[in-house]
Amino acid sequence: MRDDGSTGAPPRGTAGGDDVLGPLAVLLESPSASAVLTDFDGTLSPIVEDPALAHPLPEAPGVLRSLAQHFALVAVVSGRPVSFLTQRLAAAGPAVRLFGAYGLEWIEDGEIRRSGAVEPWLGAVAQVVEAARSEFGAEAVGIEDKGVSVTVHWRQAPDAGSRAWDFARDWSRRTGLMLQPGRMAVEFRPPVGIDKGSVVEELARGCAAACFAGDDAGDLAAFAALDRLAPDGTRTVRVAVTDEETPPELVAAADVIVRGPAEALDLFRTLATRARS
Repeated sequence: MRDDGSTGAPPRGTAGGDDVLGPLAVLLESPSASAVLTDFDGTLSPIVEDPALAHPLPEAPGVLRSLAQHFALVAVVSGRPVSFLTQRLAAAGPAVRLFGAYGLEWIEDGEIRRSGAVEPWLGAVAQVVEAARSEFGAEAVGIEDKGVSVTVHWRQAPDAGSRAWDFARDWSRRTGLMLQPGRMAVEFRPPVGIDKGSVVEELARGCAAACFAGDDAGDLAAFAALDRLAPDGTRTVRVAVTDEETPPELVAAADVIVRGPAEALDLFRTLATRARS
């Protein structure tokens, strides 16, 4: 919800009609043909100083599990490694689909699968990991090696942000890896045409209704994917989960705005309850 308590105007092709859910009420018209899609960090999990210590809110796995009992598809699409998501969201159960590294990895039949398109880029990723550790090794700058990508974090060393971006631009030019801005972070990713948007578009294609909830610049691609699906009849809802670091572009593109993971989880819980009843 917005700070004034409203949820914003209904998105194109949808109608409000539920005073709590607002535009999300369209998912209740045909739950068995609708998709609930969400990010992890900043959406299900509070942002923390050390990304390795991030955990979902305690109720989040149960809420996801409840949603999966009533909706055709429930999925978490995150920049985190899918192994990380599997550990943190195990209690959500196998019906909740997990996509990590912006869609480069996913869980299928209980196993981690990876896009073959990333194979030619793994050497470049390893090269950046080594260079970043050499550059920032004595500082509180985090180097998150995801195997298929690498993220440089400076939340614990805010003064290093400018130098981290200089490093990122330099090594992006050297390797051809693309850059994804994040919350006091930048990620090097293989330029293979796979991102949250491509995953969301594939998952939600043909659904009667679909929503995606996210909090950061990487989620704009997921919002854009919903826009591409709307002309084909999918009723779409873009949910921005906000705090003081949320990109203004994400807020401007949203149909529903909530404050932080706690409000996002309340909204999902209400959606699950209404679907059940």
